[in-house]
Amino acid sequence: MADRTSSSITIKAAKADVMAVIADLEAYPDWASGIREFTVQETGPDGRALRGRLTFDGGPFSDTVGLAYTWDGDDRVSWELVEKGAVVTGLHGTYALAEAGGATEVTYELAVDVRVPMIGMVKRKGEKRIIDSALKGLKRRAER
Repeated sequence: MADRTSSSITIKAAKADVMAVIADLEAYPDWASGIREFTVQETGPDGRALRGRLTFDGGPFSDTVGLAYTWDGDDRVSWELVEKGAVVTGLHGTYALAEAGGATEVTYELAVDVRVPMIGMVKRKGEKRIIDSALKGLKRRAER
């Protein structure tokens, strides 16, 4: 899973407020298109998810996968696939947050592997669509 796709957006909200939206995984279906359900299975001492189960409906593919999360305060969160789905066989994602003159710069990086053979360019285009949609939803949610 060497190839990753990334994109960034500036959100007019404090870094802690943006990370609070990101950390509320069970609310993703309310603002992240394609996410049907998220169930937190285990939390850490800070109350943030360590493991969860994600069900998504991503156009031609729908699946349920298990994810493990690693949090670095309000600066970064990353997740890895720990339970493969029927379609998704590999997944790594990261949100990295940085102060940006009274706002927050959010960079989302994603790499997904699927059972179906896919040309790299098509795969990256799909990842880019997921990232851009998630960043726009995050921005709307955090700025309200």
